[in-house]
Amino acid sequence: MGHLDHATFGWLTPVLSYVMACIGAALGLRCTVRALGASGRSRRNWLITAASAIGTGIWTMHFVAMLGFGVSGTDIRYDVPLTIVSLLVAMIVVWAGVFAVGYSRDRTRALFLGGLTTGLGVASMHYLGMAAVRLHGKVSYDPALVALSVLIAVVAATAALWAGLNIKSPIAVTVASLIMGAAVTSMHYTAMFAVRVHVTPSGQVLPGATAMQFIFPLAVGLGSYLFLTSAFVALSPTTGEREASASAQRPVESAAAH
Repeated sequence: MGHLDHATFGWLTPVLSYVMACIGAALGLRCTVRALGASGRSRRNWLITAASAIGTGIWTMHFVAMLGFGVSGTDIRYDVPLTIVSLLVAMIVVWAGVFAVGYSRDRTRALFLGGLTTGLGVASMHYLGMAAVRLHGKVSYDPALVALSVLIAVVAATAALWAGLNIKSPIAVTVASLIMGAAVTSMHYTAMFAVRVHVTPSGQVLPGATAMQFIFPLAVGLGSYLFLTSAFVALSPTTGEREASASAQRPVESAAAH
């Protein structure tokens, strides 16, 4: 059995993956807060941005962490189409959960169903990403750790949706995002500790792309999206600020009319 190394670059990839998860969570929570204070097209747009941020953060966390994954005795490649599918799964399931909570009248039921659906989707994203791994050997999993990773994913997703509904202040959002980032990262590494690889030495060239050829550029691109979107949200006025601005303008317009 090949020796698995989950941090071939030391603490760099675990720390960076946690940071990406936290940024995605914080941005998603802030956008959800904006969405709940809006209506119509504005609410829909904020929810889309929230779901995109959370989904991007989760996927980027996973594959930044995978940059540090190595197995002795074999090279590792990634199936490009399947890796893209895992990204789409992450986006779609988070969109479903966020929209269910954002538009449902029965928030408790929506929270339960949304958390379950999103958590299972996040776990599916992870294992689809693992299915995209190509190496000389056979990959198997510890069923107990797989079940634990799925449970963590469901709890983390439910907590994220609950936080989006109930947490408003910037400080509370920051604390919640740190906790959510830890939960999502824990899910990833729990799932990775479930992996067992039986290496079969071979001189054949593996199909697919290396992590640096494909995963790294895509992770950098998605990470840039998170940072740019964070700047947009930070500079965008809140509902309260817009209402205050509108209230301040009314007396001026009234005085000008007289």
